[in-house]
Amino acid sequence: MGILTEKIKNLFPTLKDWKDSAWPIVRGTVLGFFVGVIPGGNTVISSTMSYALEKKISRHPEKFGTGVIEGVAGPESANNSGPSGSFIPLLSLGIPTNSTMALLLASLMIHGVSPGPFLISQNPDVFWSVIASMYLGNLMLLALNLPLLGMWIQVIKIPYVFFFPVIFLFCLLGSFSLGNTVFDIGVMIFFGIVGFLMKKFGYESAPLVLAFILGPMFEDHFRRSLVLSFGSFGIFFERPISAAFLGVAVLLLLISVLPMIRKQKQKTL
Repeated sequence: MGILTEKIKNLFPTLKDWKDSAWPIVRGTVLGFFVGVIPGGNTVISSTMSYALEKKISRHPEKFGTGVIEGVAGPESANNSGPSGSFIPLLSLGIPTNSTMALLLASLMIHGVSPGPFLISQNPDVFWSVIASMYLGNLMLLALNLPLLGMWIQVIKIPYVFFFPVIFLFCLLGSFSLGNTVFDIGVMIFFGIVGFLMKKFGYESAPLVLAFILGPMFEDHFRRSLVLSFGSFGIFFERPISAAFLGVAVLLLLISVLPMIRKQKQKTL
């Protein structure tokens, strides 16, 4: 990738851009919020899932990757709404959904604040301060990004040959710092190759990452539920909430599988 020499202009969205990005913003906001609520969910997963969703339902998926507005508005909306969803299990149940929320939980407990069902009644000032900080944070983002938009765009002019070694170095340092072993670096390189192959052959990486994070937790709670029900699977359908979630999961599975079945039938005909 060479150095960008063309002059960058028309940085602010037009009315057509707002029209084309309206529904992607809504879908990205909802998707990012619910991914943030899920344990293990983070902004990277929500952004990737939003991008895959917009590309799948788009009438022109071949344009994705060229800067089309739908592929930018959706993931960025998911990226911004994810942290808001992460605060729900943290403040209401005291359960951190990711490493950032875990650090925030530790900080609150150091100051004598215990997140949970009694947080609003015992520490209303802390609760409402957190809510207010979300609005202030978004206002600060607007104040910083809009005037300095031209400066951030200049980053595009940096050649990729300079970016890649720095990114790779930070990945190596981050992997090694987890356990201070070379094995972690090997795991990072292996899954980097797996991710490259998945991208090359058109497989989405976000579901795989989410499965790795939620898989052990799912198996643990699944066994615990079967122990409580003495081996009966009816425990998953007795409660309306669990039955509703299972119904939604089956519906989403059918939505993703049915188009593939239709394509196979059309090919056979």
